[in-house]
Amino acid sequence: MARLREKYQKEITLELQKKLNLGNKMAVPRLEKIVVSMGVGKATENKDLIPAALKDLAQITGQHPLTTRAKKSVAGFKLRKDQAIGCKVTLRGARMYEFLDRLINVVIPRFRDFRGLNKKAFDGSGNYNMGIEEQVVFPEINIDNVKFNQGMDIAIVIKSKSDEDSYELLKSFGMPFRN
Repeated sequence: MARLREKYQKEITLELQKKLNLGNKMAVPRLEKIVVSMGVGKATENKDLIPAALKDLAQITGQHPLTTRAKKSVAGFKLRKDQAIGCKVTLRGARMYEFLDRLINVVIPRFRDFRGLNKKAFDGSGNYNMGIEEQVVFPEINIDNVKFNQGMDIAIVIKSKSDEDSYELLKSFGMPFRN
């Protein structure tokens, strides 16, 4: 079992139930999924970038990514309908907890000039969104094999009543927020 999932089930649920004054254990905020996506804007010029992004995202998440395609043509961006423009992975269950564990304990400490994550990155529904500028901060990626630096977006979807409840959940997982 994933270390964070075990911690959530044994410690965090009871702790948050008391802290948030919730009568029912099922009302405690919980993770639903984590969506990791890479938008490859330069894919319109160089078609070799999409397979490289797919390979990197598969290495990072341990799951085969889905190729995202353009919904409509935009002449200003030299974009055609159904052209591959990125990739994404939706993590659930054990893989989700393993990814979050690696993100908190391995990846975030490797950021340059890191002063903590922004508390204002919640979307009003309790979900947290963050961006990473380079995929090389993940230990699974070999720097020598990287053809281009690619950023990614990470959306942590949380089932909760408010942003404050979600903040408490992520803080109890060990997410390093700014003071």
